[in-house]
Amino acid sequence: MSLVTSEHSGRVVVVTGAAGGIGGRYVEALTAAGALVVAADVAALTDAGTELAGKATAAGPGRAVFVAADITSDEDWTAVVDTARREFGRIDALVNNAAIYQGLGGKRHLTELTNDEWDRVLTVNVRGTWQAIKAVTPLMREGGGGRIVNISSTVARMGAPGFAHYVASKAAVDGLTRAAARELGPDAITVNAVAPGLVSDEASRTLNTDDYIATAAKGRALGREMAPDDLVGAVLWLAGPTSGFVTGQTVVVDGGGVFT
Repeated sequence: MSLVTSEHSGRVVVVTGAAGGIGGRYVEALTAAGALVVAADVAALTDAGTELAGKATAAGPGRAVFVAADITSDEDWTAVVDTARREFGRIDALVNNAAIYQGLGGKRHLTELTNDEWDRVLTVNVRGTWQAIKAVTPLMREGGGGRIVNISSTVARMGAPGFAHYVASKAAVDGLTRAAARELGPDAITVNAVAPGLVSDEASRTLNTDDYIATAAKGRALGREMAPDDLVGAVLWLAGPTSGFVTGQTVVVDGGGVFT
């Protein structure tokens, strides 16, 4: 049995943005590592989320259940936490993955963005991340502590053009990570972030040309495109017990494109 599998066996992990894409990969990896996963995503993706949870459970050895939830709804967060308590009795970790990215629609100059577009992205990506932390903290406290892993992005360091609202939202996630780490440390809750580089998945290919993705790959020390699986190790480690003395950090995972 691998270290990752043994350390996650029986741990209860909430994953947002979990119905597909990279979030779905986290669900699959966690259940394969023996975790008990509450997978949350918007109601429109209930069929996909339910199917993913079923397949992950069948593959085992862990188990996954799906809950339809908007991360900006306190009522929906009550349902997520109640599901975790009812099904598994506690929450050991949160992977704060949900965000507007593919839904940005394309690259646009910051002067062309509307107030509504700006508010929509910041509401989901920042306020939703905060609401998630706020929602799971009481049950983590009851259990004696926990792990929170926020998903940031290297664009917060690079200032990638065309996505000013998204870049600002991920920079805010980094700041929120540090603030939450300070405030939740006394509760034995660690809060860290993982900042992926440009992942060569459906979402990124919707927003970027193949040439842009290839150029990003060439600029990395490891010189290749990034896959969703490249994120799994860092996320599972930060969500697990062996990262217990690491908090307030943003771990860049991008093959050496950005050094911090």
